[in-house]
Amino acid sequence: MLSKQMQQALVEQINKEFHSAYIYLGMEAYFENENYKGMSAWMNKQVKEEISHAMKFFRYVYERSGEVSLDTIEKVSVDYKNPLDVFKAGLEHEKFITSSIHGLYDLALEEKDYGTQELLRWYISEQVEEEANFEYIIAMLEKSGDNPGGLMILDEKLGARE
Repeated sequence: MLSKQMQQALVEQINKEFHSAYIYLGMEAYFENENYKGMSAWMNKQVKEEISHAMKFFRYVYERSGEVSLDTIEKVSVDYKNPLDVFKAGLEHEKFITSSIHGLYDLALEEKDYGTQELLRWYISEQVEEEANFEYIIAMLEKSGDNPGGLMILDEKLGARE
């Protein structure tokens, strides 16, 4: 069984994960509006991944005899300057989520909640991957600059994300 404090912290994380999906949906809308179909498809996969992260926490809380409540999801932007701006915002958001996961892990350590520690190890590894993906795309966008050909190639490459 989860402590009240751990249950509340996990429920807050569930809401953060759903908000993450909504943020990425806003980014997907930007790419659709700008006709970057590959980047839009990449963000669509990101949306689905964030929902799966939320649901993994959701199921875990119930497996541990807890209860979940859901908050309102705040409005997100669909307006960005350019693709680089979008991915930089995405990286900053992933850093926020990483910090939140680390806080959960610290709480699990403090409470000697070994089951939650095990769950969170997966998320810690996932966050390393998430940040690395955004950093790579940012580096590619910075190299391509305002070169339309470079943006088109990167758009096509990102659309091939599995």
